[in-house]
Amino acid sequence: MSSTSVITRETVEAVQAADGRRERRHRPGGSLESRQFSVFRAVFLAVFGLLCILPIAWMILASLKTNIDIYDPAKTFSFSPTLRNYSAVFEQENFLEFLVNSLIIGVGSTLLALVLGVPAAYSIQRFSMGKSSVLILLSRVIPHVTLLVPWYFIFASLGLVGGYSSLVISHMFISVPLIVWVMIGVFEGVPEELEEAARVDGLTHIGAFLRIILPLAVPGIATSAMLSFIFSWNNFVFALVLSGTDTRTLPVAVFNFIGYASIDWGALMAACVSITAPMMVIALLGQKYVVAGMTAGAVKG
Repeated sequence: MSSTSVITRETVEAVQAADGRRERRHRPGGSLESRQFSVFRAVFLAVFGLLCILPIAWMILASLKTNIDIYDPAKTFSFSPTLRNYSAVFEQENFLEFLVNSLIIGVGSTLLALVLGVPAAYSIQRFSMGKSSVLILLSRVIPHVTLLVPWYFIFASLGLVGGYSSLVISHMFISVPLIVWVMIGVFEGVPEELEEAARVDGLTHIGAFLRIILPLAVPGIATSAMLSFIFSWNNFVFALVLSGTDTRTLPVAVFNFIGYASIDWGALMAACVSITAPMMVIALLGQKYVVAGMTAGAVKG
């Protein structure tokens, strides 16, 4: 047997052994480091999940208790459920009106923000308007509360304080930068060749945007709409300052259960569940769109 054949066989065996070690190293549970990482990841996710679930579970349980049971540690889990707290919430004067106001303001601000934010994101991404993107996205850094006082005086001078328009406009301005940020990533994932082919067929920039680009960006638009609506639905400070007697929203209705001398914890938790439940349903039903929208444009090529 020649030395060349021996060397070749030894080389092949060495390469195969290295491949086997590499495969065992990358195989789940194949090495001590990977098993330790899996255990650490499982523990971290379990702790994080408990931190997220426990407050929601306590809120739901407290909404089904009387105030006496809420303060009794022995009745944390063993108690007689009651729906009187929910009756007190929905029998409260103007609670359903607050619900309608939240829907009007949330839907109105979301639609306006999409009308402005989606074309803005498309223009920034396609026409390399980097300075404009920095200017828009910088508004995400500014705390929203710092804008409240200037907005109040501006809206007061225009006679808009107390109406729907002041809340819709303020929520819209907060949502537009978020929508731009999400949609820039979405449009980065849409090949420019599709638009170029559409223009060759005779479409303008606007026509290609409306007929080709927008249908492909539906997951990102759905994600943007959900995030914008959830922000508007949950916002408390703007509604407290800018709303009037007839335009207050659900977070303000929750605030009404907090008195100066005492707090009706049962009714307060029932109101919180009533506000949170619709958003949880929307998030669960639209989670696939959120994942698709937030990861769009992350991998190119």
